[in-house]
Amino acid sequence: MYTLLITAAQLQDLQSQGRPCAVLDCSFDLMKPELAEGLFESERIAGALPAHLDKNLSSHAPGQAVNGGRHPLPQRETVAQWLGSLGIDNSMQIVVYDRQKSAYCGRLWWMLKWLGHDAVAVLDGGLQAWKDAGGALATGASPTTTPAHFGLNAPLRQLVLTDAVANGLGRPHQTIVDARAGARYRGEMEPLDPVAGHIPGALNRPFTENFTEDGRFKSPELLKAEWTEVLAGRPASSVVHHCGSGVTAVPNVLAMELAGFGPTALYAGSWSEWSRTPGLPCAKG
Repeated sequence: MYTLLITAAQLQDLQSQGRPCAVLDCSFDLMKPELAEGLFESERIAGALPAHLDKNLSSHAPGQAVNGGRHPLPQRETVAQWLGSLGIDNSMQIVVYDRQKSAYCGRLWWMLKWLGHDAVAVLDGGLQAWKDAGGALATGASPTTTPAHFGLNAPLRQLVLTDAVANGLGRPHQTIVDARAGARYRGEMEPLDPVAGHIPGALNRPFTENFTEDGRFKSPELLKAEWTEVLAGRPASSVVHHCGSGVTAVPNVLAMELAGFGPTALYAGSWSEWSRTPGLPCAKG
């Protein structure tokens, strides 16, 4: 069972052995969401199924979301029904990938953990790593699937909501880590949300710093050293990750686990919910 990362060679081995496995393509463009279907249809891992950030991994229907922000989490039951409609059940090893340095597929990795499914891994290096390994590719519309049942189990990762983050401000039991680029964290620019800045007291670790130039995660040893420096003595168990809308914070969650720190919490509403909530403080610099 692969629970964090899987290499292209390991995925090829799984497929050659005929083991139950589902591969989901989470490729997306945050600034041009209309391109997602085209990315999937133009080139993907053979047999991969589409996972659309706006349509499948978020919910904008009134009363159907768990939290606010630009990409609200759907109810767990809704996600389970969608997975079942793709023919995915709890016996399967699930592999998620994208072509943007794991910026988007981590969202589905985390959601599956939240649904209680541990056998889910990110394809290290994404689509390019698969192509470099000579993996089979496909184009065109999504393949037809036979519906299955995906059952819910106890969550394996912690979701934190806005009230809990607000109540923990300035307290030692909570260390907020912001995964956005430094300029957005400092409030020098804000292309997506109505207010620039960050949650008071938050540390900044841009999610892109977890990767090598080829889009693979850095070694566990290097990640441990870098995250130890970021935390500066704060307990890893106190960390709550966030970003703009709860998507690109997940590579930070995954990186800490690769570094050996264990699971940490996610504030999925992130800056997009925090900055839209009346009365909450915002900081710059």
